[in-house]
Amino acid sequence: MSNSDHLAQRLALIVPLLLLGGAYISQYIFGLFPCEMCWWQRWPHFAAAGLAVLSLFAPPKRIWVAIAAGGILTSGLIGFFHAGVEYHFWEGVTGCALPAAHGGDMLEAIFDQPIVRCDQAPWTLAGISLAGFNAVISIAAAITIWVLLAKKDAK
Repeated sequence: MSNSDHLAQRLALIVPLLLLGGAYISQYIFGLFPCEMCWWQRWPHFAAAGLAVLSLFAPPKRIWVAIAAGGILTSGLIGFFHAGVEYHFWEGVTGCALPAAHGGDMLEAIFDQPIVRCDQAPWTLAGISLAGFNAVISIAAAITIWVLLAKKDAK
């Protein structure tokens, strides 16, 4: 693998791990519970991180990295859609996902869950929501990874 391929591989691993880490820090340290669409953004990052790890060990490495970039892009596009819902550019989903109750009263467990709406950003910075940041970072990272993979290193 060339230098640009190695950089692409590192980005394919680091970007989803950092974004997932940020999501879990915001959830467990700052109490910003995820809505259903937030979870939709996490799943492609899990897949991308797994594919990037696979690229460390299994050939064809460049293909695994390219597919991982596709997962990162998928998360970014979901984030773009979610941000549009938060900014009321279009309608989103109306259902909210609640974790299953383990023992005890099911109704009580449901009422104890935080209500998280997909159409309200719980936090913004300079007017950009977490979904918006995921969109910008993920889409830019995926494009960067593909450009690096397409680049021919000078000999």
